[in-house]
Amino acid sequence: MGTVNISREAERKIHEELKYLKEIKRPQVLIALQEARRKGDLSENGEYDAAKEEQRIIQNRINHLEVMIRNVSILDDQNISSDKAYIGARVDLHDLDSDEDVYYILVHEVEADFKNRKISTSSPIGKTLLGKGVDDVVEITVPKGTLRYRILKISR
Repeated sequence: MGTVNISREAERKIHEELKYLKEIKRPQVLIALQEARRKGDLSENGEYDAAKEEQRIIQNRINHLEVMIRNVSILDDQNISSDKAYIGARVDLHDLDSDEDVYYILVHEVEADFKNRKISTSSPIGKTLLGKGVDDVVEITVPKGTLRYRILKISR
């Protein structure tokens, strides 16, 4: 995994999730495993299998978060471009089909929150906007069809 560019808020959320998984969720699964073991034959014990699978998923997520933390680069106003659309930037757009203006904030997938207009740079819209400049026209294929935008402004 390369550098993970995120905000301080996203870094805080990652640390909170990691703490929750390690201190609350993983111990709960261990208790469930112990209870399932007490029921006897593990070869036909669905509860045991489910708990083992949950344990695997939680450990994979913990590993993923720990790798992310080791590769974090905190974005601040000094390292966010304002001439091209990059992670951390607010991109104001004009929808060429509906004649309406809209904006998105480009973020790492851990920060994505569509309700608050924060879209992941790995999403179709985010990927297409990356590296584009003011007055560029972009066409983005999404499940509902094709969106056509003109970039009005890029800001921090």
